[in-house]
Amino acid sequence: MNKRGMKGFTSILSAGVMGSAVTLAVIPNTDYIKNLFPSIESQQSVSSQNEDSSANKVQVQPTAASTNSAADMVEKVSKSVVGIVNYQEQNNRFYRNDTASQSVESGSGSGVIFKKTNGTAYVITNNHVIEGASKLEISLYNGQKTTAEVVGADALTDLAVLKMDAKYVTANAEFGDSSKLRPGDQVYAIGNPLGLDLSRTVTQGIVSATNRTISVSTSAGDWETNVIQTDAAINAGNSGGALINSQGQVIGINSLKIAGTGVEGLGFAILSNDAIPIINQLIENGKINRPYLGVGLADLEKVSQMYLQKLPDEITEGVLITTIDSNSSASRGGLQEGDIIVSMNGTKIESSSELRKYLYTKVNFGDEIKFGVYRDGKQITVNVKLAE
Repeated sequence: MNKRGMKGFTSILSAGVMGSAVTLAVIPNTDYIKNLFPSIESQQSVSSQNEDSSANKVQVQPTAASTNSAADMVEKVSKSVVGIVNYQEQNNRFYRNDTASQSVESGSGSGVIFKKTNGTAYVITNNHVIEGASKLEISLYNGQKTTAEVVGADALTDLAVLKMDAKYVTANAEFGDSSKLRPGDQVYAIGNPLGLDLSRTVTQGIVSATNRTISVSTSAGDWETNVIQTDAAINAGNSGGALINSQGQVIGINSLKIAGTGVEGLGFAILSNDAIPIINQLIENGKINRPYLGVGLADLEKVSQMYLQKLPDEITEGVLITTIDSNSSASRGGLQEGDIIVSMNGTKIESSSELRKYLYTKVNFGDEIKFGVYRDGKQITVNVKLAE
């Protein structure tokens, strides 16, 4: 499917917001376990149930032949899958004090315990599951409940890491290498569809496709995410749960689905190899550090024709700058409101998601970008040096 076709196709995405917990995200590419992330030692296990204070990084567990039945494997992994309830502050109009508020349940989703060290257990989930929460409640395999804190979250990749007291944890999952997946491989989705009443529901399917690129909208802007496509049933509440291979390893974080009349079996999960470097950065820094341009953007195809009158007829795609932070790289470099960006370092830019993808994956802090820009109907080049 070509790029425009995929964008149109994904317009029927059912984006989850908290309760629905069915949405988006990630960061590229297939072979980076050895090349881009050398700190990940592929021969070490993540899954030790004993505390290990020397384990500073999340790692990939080598795939090994499975000797257990599917039921045994699913039962073992299910102990590391949790329910997550998002509570948010809400004003109560019945209180005498107009500023009074109470914490109410806003939605629920799933998560996966993946690490236990120094008395702390870590949980991976989707950002949209925990976004806006004033309190997060964790529901465990044995029925116990506790609270969790956010270690770090990233809206663009739709990933978040939580921490909780390790005394409640009896098992943690291990990550597998998603680059080894092939269409037809057996997979299982484990999560909490439609809320905690159906907690740790297991659905079975196959890998329908690997490395799909899906355009999604996030609270941080539009993004193109790489995902695994599967026909294993994924429903509202599954977001943040585990997609596992036949060895019981987590090879994806269930994140979104396509919904619509006549649509069946189109679920998507963030690849484990894409999630691991994000997880490590969130644990280390609490956030993902990216170059900061400092502009508000609008896709040209969504802009009123009054802004496009001076453009050449052949220019139909690009990105309009709607706002500029006065203390930003864009402002210092000479970009202006109303400029239309059509290229970056010679690479054609057709949408805001393409601009972000280039900015966050192709360049680094301190790099200079040559922006191809239309201003007042004339094409110019603006050089911008990136800051953090």
